[in-house]
Amino acid sequence: MATYWQIFLIFAKIGAFTIGGGMAMIPLIQSEIVGRGWLRDEDFPDIIALSQTAPGLLAVNIAIFTGYRLKGTRGSIVATVASVLPSILIILLIAILFTGYQDNPVVIRIFKGIRPVVVALIAVPMFQMAKKSVRTWWSYLVAGTVLVLVGFLKVSPIYILTVVIVVSFAIVKINDKRRRDSLK
Repeated sequence: MATYWQIFLIFAKIGAFTIGGGMAMIPLIQSEIVGRGWLRDEDFPDIIALSQTAPGLLAVNIAIFTGYRLKGTRGSIVATVASVLPSILIILLIAILFTGYQDNPVVIRIFKGIRPVVVALIAVPMFQMAKKSVRTWWSYLVAGTVLVLVGFLKVSPIYILTVVIVVSFAIVKINDKRRRDSLK
């Protein structure tokens, strides 16, 4: 099992070397956490789902849930501090050193060059999770519908999550009732 120091070092590394925010952190977090055997590959999509539905930043939520899975409340605190500390220090350093360079054409081109990398870093884990999670015809239907609703029709994910939670709750209740009725 992971020590607090190992959790801190891994999440500090993730926070320091991930450009592009929470979604871009997913492949690095997955390779570090699953690769070390701290979580199973099939548990990782659950962490992502919980992190996306909880309020707050995705990367922080992933750190909270993963740290909690590993070492409880203290683990979540260690993982969270470690994941945000490098970003805070880097932004502080940038604010101090590069204030006069934000309009520099070289700096602008560097950040434009980083954008496609961030897109790829976000896309790869999404495809990997889709291959593992979407296995039945109805899950393909749900995934495709949500893709169209959010990506093309600009429906808020909040509405979609609310509907899915209500429908899932209703399905569970109906199935429980059927199961109880069949036992009578």
